[in-house]
Amino acid sequence: MMIGKVSTMNTENPHSWSFFRAGGFDQVRLDRGADLAHLDQLDQKLWVALACPIGGVEFDTKTLALIDTDKDGRVRAPEVIAAAKWACACLRNPDDLTQGSPSLPLSAINDATPEGRQLLASAKQVLANLGKRDASVISVEDTSDTIRIFAGTHFNGDGIVPVEAASEPALQTVISDVIACLGAETDRSGKPGVSQAKLDQFFAEAAAFSEWNKKAEGDKAILPLGEATTSAAAAVRTVKAKVDDYFTRCRLAAFDTRAVAALNREEKEYLALATKDLTLTHAEIAALPLARVEAGRPLPLADGVNPAWAAAMAMLHTAAVKPLLGDKSSLTETDWATLTGKLGPFACWSAGKAGAGVEKLGLARVREILAGTAKEQLTALVAKDKSLEAEASSIASLEKLVRLHRDLFKLLNNFVAFRDFYGCRDKAIFQSGTLYLDQRSCDLCLTVEDAGKHAAMAGLAGTYLAYCDCVRKGTGEKMQIVAAFTGGDSDNLMVGRNGIFYDRKGRDWDATITKIIDNPISVRQAFFAPYKKLVRLIEEQVAKRAAAADAEANAKLASTAQQVAEADKTKPATPAPMKPKIDTGTLAAIGLVLTTLLSALGGIFGKILGLAWWQIPLALLAIIAAISTPSVVIAYLKLRKRNLGPILDANGWAVNAKARINVPFGGSLTQVAALPPGAEREAADPFAEERRPWGFYIALAVIGVLGLCWWLGKLDSCLPGSAKSTSVFGTNAPAYKASPSAISTNTPGLPR
Repeated sequence: MMIGKVSTMNTENPHSWSFFRAGGFDQVRLDRGADLAHLDQLDQKLWVALACPIGGVEFDTKTLALIDTDKDGRVRAPEVIAAAKWACACLRNPDDLTQGSPSLPLSAINDATPEGRQLLASAKQVLANLGKRDASVISVEDTSDTIRIFAGTHFNGDGIVPVEAASEPALQTVISDVIACLGAETDRSGKPGVSQAKLDQFFAEAAAFSEWNKKAEGDKAILPLGEATTSAAAAVRTVKAKVDDYFTRCRLAAFDTRAVAALNREEKEYLALATKDLTLTHAEIAALPLARVEAGRPLPLADGVNPAWAAAMAMLHTAAVKPLLGDKSSLTETDWATLTGKLGPFACWSAGKAGAGVEKLGLARVREILAGTAKEQLTALVAKDKSLEAEASSIASLEKLVRLHRDLFKLLNNFVAFRDFYGCRDKAIFQSGTLYLDQRSCDLCLTVEDAGKHAAMAGLAGTYLAYCDCVRKGTGEKMQIVAAFTGGDSDNLMVGRNGIFYDRKGRDWDATITKIIDNPISVRQAFFAPYKKLVRLIEEQVAKRAAAADAEANAKLASTAQQVAEADKTKPATPAPMKPKIDTGTLAAIGLVLTTLLSALGGIFGKILGLAWWQIPLALLAIIAAISTPSVVIAYLKLRKRNLGPILDANGWAVNAKARINVPFGGSLTQVAALPPGAEREAADPFAEERRPWGFYIALAVIGVLGLCWWLGKLDSCLPGSAKSTSVFGTNAPAYKASPSAISTNTPGLPR
């Protein structure tokens, strides 16, 4: 690769850049920390990519998410520049970023800035929390698990206080009560706790619940039975709809006695019930009237009550009727109105209930909490935890720095430049693995979400693409990939063919071709393409003719069989006149075709054989070139246009350059099967087909050529007179020439 130095744009401190040429365009060479620190000075027109998706690439997703500051699922050039400048500023020596080390030495952090000092303090605190107080380096694994980092501390800056953060048991109980009523929030250590918002909500509901209960305390209108009023109201509420239904039916019976039978349900409905297995809770029984309906009849509370409602009526009698109306065995409609009227104020008061979230604790416990100092103490604990927010947030920044220390350089060499891809030392981040199929291995494979949508754009790349469905039957995992075939030929590639795909983790997948975008693979394939097409065309025509002949024979056989089967049912038909075995018209047509073909071949070979001996091979090569050159030229032009950009753009990238895949580079992306160096091979194949008699074929060819030469008169000079073509064919021989005397004698108008 050719490397050149170019200065940056007009800036106060111009930076000198190095470039290399690969893929037909110039790419920046990032070798030093200074290159990363001055990335904002590099003209973005010289970047290979301007954006890439977070998913669908072989790169740490968490690192990309940390660089993606606007959280839109894409990493763009300004975000890459910001990440590079920030990482360089946080390190003493930006050259450390070019090492790609997963461990960050504490001594490498730049503590000359306030942010650097905070990062160093956070790194030491994290290591101490993990039991690595004496460690001198911190790794990505150390900063990734926040639960382990904060497991040994109750205050971690997230504003959530777990039960263990309170030193007093009484205060711990209050935190548990808050969690029981309003639910828990999980802090960074993974423990359940409460935030200031939860505390404010809890104490607001507790105060409202206390005030709501205070309205009813001592008011006989609201609580006529004291605490037992709640049970009485519940008993009335359970049967109210059914009791109202009963008295309404009694009024209708008083209005018209003819309605009594219908109001009590007809006999046929009871007959239908009698055929079923019934229980007291059966829905159809519960739907019957509460008691037998009669005009002006009181509602019995025990005897004669619908058995499905007997228990509820007994509770009504015990909890409400007896305490408020006396020991009655039945209720009139007036009694019922009186009963509901006495409990009406309680119903209105209950409808305005406040603080329902803390009701499960009971009024006594709620007032006990309100009477203490729990609110102030818990607020102080939350404030203490929040005071560590800066330190905890610095831990998140520390994780970002450690990840950039490991991943930033690799990202830049797959974003600003495609050094990994064109360097062939390591796979690019968009390469998902290797597909083995048809004695080839394809390294340019990408994962896709929608093959149809991807193909609409990727088809512009001018590359032979095969879309495959990949499955791991053991785990049920599925995915789609697209593989670029840049070597070999496409003769044996078709939809439905199976292969094996190895992802970047080394896992194997069953791969099946589902869609193909056909483009030239190589010039060699294009050279032989016309002849292969001719062979395929002949094979197809022969197959069609054979199929048609077979169908015709089968039809005749079926017709003959039918005639034999029906011979005894029909009279013998008068035999048709026999057609001649040979159709003279067909014979004439065949003769005309053969004559024309022989004449054409004779003319061609006549011209060739008329050349000097050393010109004949050149003429044959010219014929081959005339046939293959158009296909080769078209393939060459398409291969020159092969471009990686559309393939990546279809996957969500924003490729900023025409990243070509020329023939030599394409050959490195697809490896064709070859025997390893030094391998031994036995030439004898026990299952080989019988050898064809090539000597016989060659002899026939030689005889045919000699016969053609004889017919053309090329051999007349070395043959006796009777064997010459002019002697055998006479005036029909191509070499025949009339003598001048014959011409003058037979030409009219000339003197004899």
